[in-house]
Amino acid sequence: MAEFLEASGGIESTTVGVYRTAATVKGGRRFSFSGLVVVGDRNGRVGVGYGKANQVPPAIEKAQKVAKRNMRLYPMQGRTIPHQVEGRYGACRVRLVPASPGTGVIAGASVRAVLEMFGLQDCLTKSFGSNNPKNLVKAVIDGLSKLQSKSDIEQLRGVQLGVTDVEAMIARGSSFVTTANAESSAPEESDSEATADESETAKAEAPVAEKTEEKTESTAE
Repeated sequence: MAEFLEASGGIESTTVGVYRTAATVKGGRRFSFSGLVVVGDRNGRVGVGYGKANQVPPAIEKAQKVAKRNMRLYPMQGRTIPHQVEGRYGACRVRLVPASPGTGVIAGASVRAVLEMFGLQDCLTKSFGSNNPKNLVKAVIDGLSKLQSKSDIEQLRGVQLGVTDVEAMIARGSSFVTTANAESSAPEESDSEATADESETAKAEAPVAEKTEEKTESTAE
């Protein structure tokens, strides 16, 4: 569950995992705790921190401070990534694939924590090799560091690029979402029009019913 660190800056923190280690000493076992935390503003900036302490709360606080220092700005394309990329760390490999609007973040718990704090809403992922959460998180950060925006590539090559495949995919998805929203709102409007017609019909029938009742009373007299 994400929590706010700085309400003014919109920085949020989510704990990926808390780990306990034990050292055997002369008097028994001495426990220590460590925490893995992801910090981001959901707008292109994200960082990862790892902290150790004798208790859980101090360990998480240390990890949050480290994560804030490690926050970096990475490129985005709308609410997805500009292109497909693969990050590596140790025996972990994580592939990040851009997706059209409405897809959502398809990822495991560790990878999802980083992508959500980063601000992605549409992304496909696939992990290979080890499933260690610590290495998976660092592999995602390595993948994000390899991202390049369209403007960066234009400056490096000295050319003007056209519409990319990801931009075209986002445009198609956005038009589809707009059409679906319009169709879903259309039945509601027709229902309101039908209700208005029924109310007008009821108002028109009311005087006729009153006249019929008056005629029946006069005949009975």
